[in-house]
Amino acid sequence: MKTSFALCLCAFLALGAGKIHRPTLMQAIHQVESSGSLNPSDGDGGNSIGPLQISRAYWKDATDHDKTIGGVYEDCRKLEYSERVVRAYWDRYGGKNPTDEKLARIHNGGPNGHKKQATVGYWNKVRAAMEGK
Repeated sequence: MKTSFALCLCAFLALGAGKIHRPTLMQAIHQVESSGSLNPSDGDGGNSIGPLQISRAYWKDATDHDKTIGGVYEDCRKLEYSERVVRAYWDRYGGKNPTDEKLARIHNGGPNGHKKQATVGYWNKVRAAMEGK
């Protein structure tokens, strides 16, 4: 009995129970883009799809950069695939050692989104989601 209790306690602690959950950047973007939905409506007047609201141009940039992604644009409706697309896009445009802010603003505003004043509000929403607010 003592052994099983100890194993359960170790598993509980290893999983981070009792710690404050801080969502990752990708989780926060998912929350901001589609309220965490796995099957959201298309956004931007039908120009962005899936849980991370990816446009066709964004998808093309990412898949041109990382040919191993494969697939078709409609695959962006699946979260796992969308995350691969976003990571490739960030790899292409994020530079070395990018901050969460830079990556979020690039996701929202394109390759130079981190330089656009229009993406500051988006970053504030993502940061709040990361902080659990």
